[in-house]
Amino acid sequence: MSIFPKIELQTQFCVVGGGLSGLAAAVSAARRGTKVVLVQDRPMLGGNASSEVRMWVCGAHGKNMRETGIVEELEMENQHRNPYKNYNIWDSVMLEMVQKEPNITLLLNTTCMDGVCQDNLLRSITCWQMTTQTFYTITADLFADCSGDSILAPITGAPYRMGREGREEYQESIAPEKADARTMGMSTMIVAREYPEERIFVAPAWARKVTAEDLKLRTPNLRSSSENFWYLELGGMVDSIKDTETVRDELLRLAYGIWDYLKNDPEQKEKNKNFDIDWIGILPGKRESRRYIGDHVMTQHDVSSGGHFDDIVAYGGWSMDDHHPGGFDASNEPPTIFHPAPSPYGIPYRSLYSKTIENLFFAGRNISVTHSAMSSTRVMATCALCGQAVGTAAAIASKRGTTPRGVYQNHIRELQQNLMDDDCYLPYIYREISPITRDAILESDMENAEALRFGIDRPVGDTDNGALGKIGCHVTYRLPTEAKATLARIVLDSDLNRETLPEEEYRLNRPMFHNMLLKREASYTPKTILKDFTLVCRTDAGEIQIPVRGNYQRLVKLPLPEDTREVTLIAEATHGVDYVHIFAFEIQ
Repeated sequence: MSIFPKIELQTQFCVVGGGLSGLAAAVSAARRGTKVVLVQDRPMLGGNASSEVRMWVCGAHGKNMRETGIVEELEMENQHRNPYKNYNIWDSVMLEMVQKEPNITLLLNTTCMDGVCQDNLLRSITCWQMTTQTFYTITADLFADCSGDSILAPITGAPYRMGREGREEYQESIAPEKADARTMGMSTMIVAREYPEERIFVAPAWARKVTAEDLKLRTPNLRSSSENFWYLELGGMVDSIKDTETVRDELLRLAYGIWDYLKNDPEQKEKNKNFDIDWIGILPGKRESRRYIGDHVMTQHDVSSGGHFDDIVAYGGWSMDDHHPGGFDASNEPPTIFHPAPSPYGIPYRSLYSKTIENLFFAGRNISVTHSAMSSTRVMATCALCGQAVGTAAAIASKRGTTPRGVYQNHIRELQQNLMDDDCYLPYIYREISPITRDAILESDMENAEALRFGIDRPVGDTDNGALGKIGCHVTYRLPTEAKATLARIVLDSDLNRETLPEEEYRLNRPMFHNMLLKREASYTPKTILKDFTLVCRTDAGEIQIPVRGNYQRLVKLPLPEDTREVTLIAEATHGVDYVHIFAFEIQ
């Protein structure tokens, strides 16, 4: 009998893994009224985006393709609270989002160890919280594996793949000729800091010797704030789960070795003399391990053809970025090949739940895709979209008393509309407008004001899909007789192209910085966001004003008096531009 305390928790939805996909899954479900337990085996949330790994959040390429929803909400909070892009503050931004949700029980430093599976259902999992030396047994109706390494796959017996499919299995042109167990590797990041004076470096005896020959296809640049040494990559030739500790040690040898080269090589030391190590990652950033098998396995062809699925719930748009499994040891090969992918391409809901375990979702780099497709879907903003889709589906499943597959069979349209209502863009699909907005009389001095109730909340192609006006402009809805308004939904312009601005502004507005240069300016909330506005509600009792000041979010939802008959939005100030740009203003 164990001497350690045991706590039993009962919940509707248990999420294992607290990276961006798990965070988004937990928050989206909790906001829709579902009781959630979020289990994270690290002391902070964020996974590869956290201060433990320090990879910036990447996503879809191209004009107006930035991911919105929860991941954009986090980014806007970070721009507001963390203008110097301090990773510890970024950790707190992610933690705060989870902690303020009353429906979430968060267990940090808690590792999933085992579980009970019966009749193709995962009934419970057993976890160990090392800081409190406590066992947890978590029983839930629904589970989501957002752990990256798919810890619930061996526990449940759910089918999965690991390694690369052969070219003939799915007729994928970028796949290797024969199937193998190789994966993309892990990376240890380095943060360098510039000082006014010279800093010396004495390498440890165990550091790996790195030469210019090793770096002929990899070019370190300490003067770039975006340099993070992602190409310090190993582990793709061995088991990317079982050999993680050994690979971590080799990556540390490599990290100290490349720093020795940059500081002490005769051709490098002068230009790098004022730099010192600020941080080296002890936890490797992992790209690939187990991938679940769902009702649909997404392939290279699904990516290349644009993913026009009827059950689209997320999208990608990163290139098929296939790293060489040899990593840094394959010095004569490029560290990665960027195979083209359209942006956007759709990701189907059927790739986000298990083929055999009836109550098991998954989101992140472990979704039901081939290795080739995963080389694109694995990036964190895409993973976050999948997480939000899973959390929203879990809320529907819980409310409707059904399974993940049941949501696909009977509630997929509801899932898609809920996601779009929460500002998750779904290519090829229109958001349904509430009847009272559709039937209301609209008056405005804004150009193209009808776009505010059109159902597409961002520019697509050459169509802006927004209303444009001057500071002080207004929009009024006179609601139909007997209509009852409870909520105003507003989608503002957060500048989805802020990373395609001129180089100086791009540097200020990328998600996070890496190298700490002496001259470092603050980033800022996108200037296009409406900062100050007022809703004027005309009710049976008279006029009620709802002022909003200092707003920095893209999606704003505001409760309205129940007997509101007319609503006017008055735009008063932005964060810097001299015009007002709004994508949606809707009464629900």
